[in-house]
Amino acid sequence: MLERVHIPQPDKVMNAFPHQLSGGQRQRVAIAAALAAKPGILIADEATSALDMVVQAQIVSLLDELVREAGMTLIFITHDIALASGFADRVAIFKDGRLVETGPTGAVLASPREAYTKTLIASHRDLTTPPLIREAGL
Repeated sequence: MLERVHIPQPDKVMNAFPHQLSGGQRQRVAIAAALAAKPGILIADEATSALDMVVQAQIVSLLDELVREAGMTLIFITHDIALASGFADRVAIFKDGRLVETGPTGAVLASPREAYTKTLIASHRDLTTPPLIREAGL
């Protein structure tokens, strides 16, 4: 499983304590553990929030690759709408624990219906930069 999540020298990681691993390595180990059960749905709650931008892009790319290979559904929970826009087929926008808008990513970002969604998109520094994984359809 560690090889599947692209950890170099998996034998070395198997014998390491968690504090000896980088944040990216710890995320990859957690992903490997979650995938070991061969779930149909993988829920990643803020899986990249504590990582730098380079490692964040690697983890998102890895998750995208693994769920597509396995044909599973990924529910990716994040506060970073630009990150989600790069690889999510659909988005759901929540405010105060309530669903306010949902739909295909490109449609929601290009023509948000709800005021909160518009504010969320406008508050992001730059949604025009290329997404991390693939075209968002904007």
